[in-house]
Amino acid sequence: MRFLIVLIIIILLAWKLWPEQPVPTAEESFIGPQIQSLRKAEQFEDDYLDALEEKNRKIEEQSDGG
Repeated sequence: MRFLIVLIIIILLAWKLWPEQPVPTAEESFIGPQIQSLRKAEQFEDDYLDALEEKNRKIEEQSDGG
């Protein structure tokens, strides 16, 4: 009976003191390539919207000034 109690204590101490594994980020996991594609698509969308705003601004400047 004492052996069982000592064994439980040792297991609990080992479990408590065992170093935790770092949690991988989403980019480092198996879904990483899909997330990279998503980031590229988001960047493309942002670039497109910025270019569209710039084009609309130039059209407004030309129509106001002309």
